[in-house]
Amino acid sequence: MQIITRKRLLEFAAKHSNTATALDAWYRIVKHTEIKSFSEMRKIFPSVDKVRNLTVFNIGGNKIRLIAAVHYNTQCLYIRHVLTHKEYDKEKWKS
Repeated sequence: MQIITRKRLLEFAAKHSNTATALDAWYRIVKHTEIKSFSEMRKIFPSVDKVRNLTVFNIGGNKIRLIAAVHYNTQCLYIRHVLTHKEYDKEKWKS
C-alpha cells in the first residue's frame, strides 16, 4: 500500500522520540502489504477502528493514534493526523 505522506510520521517521531520504533514498524507493515478491505486491515491491526470515513490506528501500546483516509481500491493510505492519545481525546482532529 502506498502511504502519503511519511513526513508526518517522521515529524511526530522527532517530537516524541520514544515513538519512532512503533511508527516505523507500522509503516513497514502497511507499506509492504496489499490490503483490500477494512476487515483485512483489522486482521493485521486488531485495534483499528472506523470513525466516520477515516481509519484510526492505535499504535505503540495505546500511545499513538494515527488517523488516515484509506482507499483500498487504489491502495493509497493518506495520513491525516498523528497524535498522542491525549491529543486524540480532545477530538480537535474531527473538525
